[in-house]
Amino acid sequence: MKWRNVSLLCLPALVASPGLDRSVLAMGTRLDLHLEGPGHLDAASEAALRESARIEAACSTWKPASAWSRLNAAGGRPVALAPEWLEVLAQAQAWQRRTEGAFDPVLMALMRVWDIRGGGHRHPSAEELARARRAAGSALLVLDRKAGTARLRDPEAGVEEGGFLKGYALDRMRAAAGTPGGLLNFGGQLLAWGRPVEASIADPQDRQRPRLSIRLKDASLSGSGTSERGRHILDPRTGRRCPAWGSVAVVAPDGLTADILSTALYVLGPERGLAWADRHGTAAAFLLNDGTIRMSPAFRALHPKELR
Repeated sequence: MKWRNVSLLCLPALVASPGLDRSVLAMGTRLDLHLEGPGHLDAASEAALRESARIEAACSTWKPASAWSRLNAAGGRPVALAPEWLEVLAQAQAWQRRTEGAFDPVLMALMRVWDIRGGGHRHPSAEELARARRAAGSALLVLDRKAGTARLRDPEAGVEEGGFLKGYALDRMRAAAGTPGGLLNFGGQLLAWGRPVEASIADPQDRQRPRLSIRLKDASLSGSGTSERGRHILDPRTGRRCPAWGSVAVVAPDGLTADILSTALYVLGPERGLAWADRHGTAAAFLLNDGTIRMSPAFRALHPKELR
């Protein structure tokens, strides 16, 4: 039996039986689980949900008691972190370098000055933006694995996990579930394994209209755009909000990579982003507001179908 069609930034995810389906709220968004295989699927789903809750409790900066919130509030002092969280932050730092600065995990100062979490309607002065830029950037994050600590060189700096934590959680939930087949939809980012999934990608001007369809198997599909939340994506290199040019969809073998690269390639834009994807063998599709679709060779190799 095939999965039913699922959508990225388009329609709710629907999957076929047999299997176990659950929907919960996690990290401020909807999390849909579909698990298949022998054994106790209830126990598998509980294990996956516990993993999501564990990661949120430790890393969400929306939660004042989390380890990363304590890091942000430490005023530059070292904070003890578990090896797992040091490793996640180290991976995020590495992607800052790989993406030529288009992705950065230390953006909280810029998020605050633009009030992105409050809707992004604030317009900072030139002096405010300059101060926030000095307090942003992964170079301010110092990780000491031997001591088991992290610190931020600027007391106003802070980790902002919105561009990578859900992707990491998807990978950990899949591992925790341990089923031979499954589909996770975490706020629009998909992770599918076992059976192939027919996944559709929405038109950036109309989220109810599918523009591309691909088969997703043992991979994650993540998208970034401004159609739903407005210009909420910041360019770490300038400190300013990115223009609303359309949307980008990325397919990668794991959730963390897909999550990070969909953000980074949106920041780079359809021309520089496509060039980066070409150089690095990344499967990416850029959907422009004028109806143009540009795809990297790796994305074309997935045999996408354009939908009219």
